Amino acid sequence: MEVSQMIETFDLVVIGSGTAAQAVASRCRKAGWTVAMIDKRPFGGTCALRGCDPKKVLVGAAAAVDAARLLSGKGVRPESLAIDWTELIRFKRTFTDPHPEHLKAKLAGEGIVAFQNTARFVGPAHIDVGGTVLNATRAIVIAAGARPADLPIGGREHVATSDQFLDLPSLPASIAFVGGGYISFEFAHVAARAGARVTILHRDDRPLAEFDPGLVERLVARTRALGVDVRLNTDVRAIQANDDQYRIVADARGSSSV
Repeated sequence: MEVSQMIETFDLVVIGSGTAAQAVASRCRKAGWTVAMIDKRPFGGTCALRGCDPKKVLVGAAAAVDAARLLSGKGVRPESLAIDWTELIRFKRTFTDPHPEHLKAKLAGEGIVAFQNTARFVGPAHIDVGGTVLNATRAIVIAAGARPADLPIGGREHVATSDQFLDLPSLPASIAFVGGGYISFEFAHVAARAGARVTILHRDDRPLAEFDPGLVERLVARTRALGVDVRLNTDVRAIQANDDQYRIVADARGSSSV
């Protein structure tokens, strides 16, 4: 820490601005603590900007399409019903784009000071944020969330994250999900109902291992009935770029497949 740097002192400094960060910051502020919050990304965290809330917009559209198709022959004619992906993403952004500034205004109203920059520890209780050092006299809370694992496969730079999926300007004609977690299944159902050809590649014999086996079996069956190609015991080894397409090399039960 340089002597010439500006120092601001707070009882609590929170790194991150998502749901957990907001909860601890608000409760401590109500208890009379002085509070600062830091985030290098737009304020709001995963749930509001890159997870739960924007996903619900996409799932809502997919559910509407599914409901109409289930009523086919029962008074509803869904033949011409389709998801306009570009318009749907534009609609989603009417919720996500204004949120950071709304949240910062809310925090300011509570007396919580927001810093939008990268946090860097320069001492046990000191954090540099854009040239200003924040001195935390009572606590520092790190609520910065998680990030996707760096897959140990060739061509991993070609893999898009869930953040990027929720911001795709247009939906590819075909899309493959590496891993059979609940996010893959949620996005696979959305993409399939939006007209994409979808594949899920999962390396074990059962996806969603922590969930009820009977329910998972029904989910896999329903997913396949939707037209999603669910491949189990399939270990992705590499992703190869070929012009504007990608080739996935995987091992399926000990044999090589593409």
